[in-house]
Amino acid sequence: FYSFLNWQDDRTWHPIGRVVGGTVYPGLMLTASAIHAALNAVNISINIRNMCVFLAPLFAANTALATYAMTRLATGRRGAGLVAAAMVGIVPSYISRSVAGSYDNEGVAIFALVFTFYLWAKAVVTGSLLWSAAAALGYFYMVAAWGGYVFIINIIPIYVVVMILCGRFSSRLFIAYTTFYTLGSLLSMSVPFVGFNVVYQAESAASHGVFAMVLLVAAYRALAAHISGATMRRMLTLAIVGAIAAAAAVLLALQLTGHTQWTGRSLTLLDPTYAKKYIPIIASVSEHQPPSWTSFFFDLHIAVPFAPVGLWVLFQHLPGREGDARIFLILYGTISWYFAGVMVRLMLTLAPAACMLGAIGISHLMSVFAAHARYSAATLARFVPRVTPVPRALSLSLLAATFGLLSFYTFHATYVSSEAYSSPSIVLASRRADGSRMIMDDFREAYYWLRQNTAEDAKIMSWWD
Repeated sequence: FYSFLNWQDDRTWHPIGRVVGGTVYPGLMLTASAIHAALNAVNISINIRNMCVFLAPLFAANTALATYAMTRLATGRRGAGLVAAAMVGIVPSYISRSVAGSYDNEGVAIFALVFTFYLWAKAVVTGSLLWSAAAALGYFYMVAAWGGYVFIINIIPIYVVVMILCGRFSSRLFIAYTTFYTLGSLLSMSVPFVGFNVVYQAESAASHGVFAMVLLVAAYRALAAHISGATMRRMLTLAIVGAIAAAAAVLLALQLTGHTQWTGRSLTLLDPTYAKKYIPIIASVSEHQPPSWTSFFFDLHIAVPFAPVGLWVLFQHLPGREGDARIFLILYGTISWYFAGVMVRLMLTLAPAACMLGAIGISHLMSVFAAHARYSAATLARFVPRVTPVPRALSLSLLAATFGLLSFYTFHATYVSSEAYSSPSIVLASRRADGSRMIMDDFREAYYWLRQNTAEDAKIMSWWD
């Protein structure tokens, strides 16, 4: 472990090189190494290269389990969770980073993202200190694995603010957020590549402000029972004004002194025209371009039309503790959908949310059609008042159509996975106009030419994108 942290790579970034342990997210490498060591410890011999090849598919299976858990928690229905797990297991957008041989940060980070969200929702629903600490550990793993951890540390504070504004603040939410924020921030600082950026970077400012807000709201609720209403309102007004002024002064001072700065990619998400105007190098990267509308259907397929149905179902059942988890899933889905519309790379973070929302919509429709097909109109009217009966033949036809769409989704995911997302990054494949397969071997041939025609210590200039 310490050899990895202190590894000086002299083959890149000539002439200085780089310290690998302090310039990469170590989660991917440490995960592969830990699983490899654990398997060999129980006499399951596996080569480290094979471990790296199959790591992404292994965590894709874990992502399916986490998606099932999150969907079941939000809906209370196993059927919706099973449909969500089945959909996320083969969704093309996620397969692009979870195919065997794809040894990249996103291979483990998407599991960390979904599992952290599940642990957070569980902590809010139960108010358990244990679940809150588990959510902080999940966030710590996400920080160690991928730079997308800023998505977690922003969506959770946004959720807390929404809950406060909706009048749903509770001791459960207080315990969950204060534990998650303190433990998560402290653990994240131990990642060498991140360090104190968790505190200083502008992307984390919302978490600090919401932490202060949660403490103020909790103090107000505790004092409200012992102080008169007029005095309490004056104290609350002074506290809010003082907190806002102090936060603004601190953020302004940090911004002016250069201790905290918004990254170009983050500003691009908030203002899609920012990179094109001020940082063309970010706009030039293909992954940072906005997707076309066809990309959503290509990568998500039936999750696109059924996700709004899932949102509608969640909005119908907001009361109670489980409603807190449903509100979080609604926020996760809507925010990730906006970000995916700004940057095509973030279609990857949208995939689990789209599958969960789409599965909820599909499961609800199938349950309704199945009930109308199984029971008579009189029986349904007895148990479900104000229900409009649907003829049995029509219900069976709609059920068959839904099964047909799911089958078509399976065929589409298989086709896209084999044709678009299964080529190695060195040797590419495409189709000619006549349908024949064309292999593009330029990269490998160029590397071979360099190997044969340049000195071993030659310095080769290259561009990162």
